[in-house]
Amino acid sequence: MPHPFDAANKHMLQAHPADWLALGGLPIGGVMEVVDSDLSAVSTASDKLIRVNAPLPYAAHFEFQASPDSSLNERVMMYNVLARYRLAIPVRSVVLLLRPQAMTAAITGRVSDSHGADHQLEFSYKIVRVWEFPVKTLLAAGLGTLPLAPISAVTEPELPAVVDAMKKRLDGEAKPEEARELWTAARLPMGLRWPPTLIGQLLRGVHGMKESATYQEILQEGRAEGRAEGRATEARAFLLRLGAKRLGPPSPAVRARVETMSDLGQLEELVDRVVAGSAESWAGLLGMSPD
Repeated sequence: MPHPFDAANKHMLQAHPADWLALGGLPIGGVMEVVDSDLSAVSTASDKLIRVNAPLPYAAHFEFQASPDSSLNERVMMYNVLARYRLAIPVRSVVLLLRPQAMTAAITGRVSDSHGADHQLEFSYKIVRVWEFPVKTLLAAGLGTLPLAPISAVTEPELPAVVDAMKKRLDGEAKPEEARELWTAARLPMGLRWPPTLIGQLLRGVHGMKESATYQEILQEGRAEGRAEGRATEARAFLLRLGAKRLGPPSPAVRARVETMSDLGQLEELVDRVVAGSAESWAGLLGMSPD
């Protein structure tokens, strides 16, 4: 499921692609543009690719990770290969780990397989541990990556000075509408590390974040997800009530299985099967082993 900071980061990439290439230590040159990767078959998140039309063209793939993921190496490799196939140019992947909890022993930055001389696989990507990134570097870099400063290598006592430095730069260098977007992009990842009360105090003097396009996009996505979850909740309850009448009272294991289902289409299909009488038991309906 896409996180709110996906939308914010995508906006920053679109507005300031060179800043992100610099953060990832990637070559900058020629015409740069954020492209739609159109890989919805393998990813539901907001895809983030920058095409660099330099003499040696390539695409930069940025992945933002806030939680541990044991399959991250393979997922980044899959995305990289599919993006390369679609764009027909090399793709360089950079993963930004937004907090220490996202870093696990499974995340190595490479995938390597060897099955004889004729079957070799080597893939690598760059890892940026944002909490280790020098805050002075971010405060002096481009505006596009400035929102990462509050979650970089900064302690809580240093945080007010960091926010003040951000305010000075944004007041002097960004138009009001762009400043709103940048503050929104900063506010979202801050919630990964700092308590809400502290964030509220630090950003008390910042106005207009709710009017930003990014904030409104996130709000609309949240409302849509809420409506979908509401329909799924109703479908789960209806399935349990109808199934109890046709198949008998659901066991605790059955209830637990149904409560994990969030796909509205799947729930409606199960309801249809109960109505049609095509299932003789909860186990048969849900593909569970009989008690």
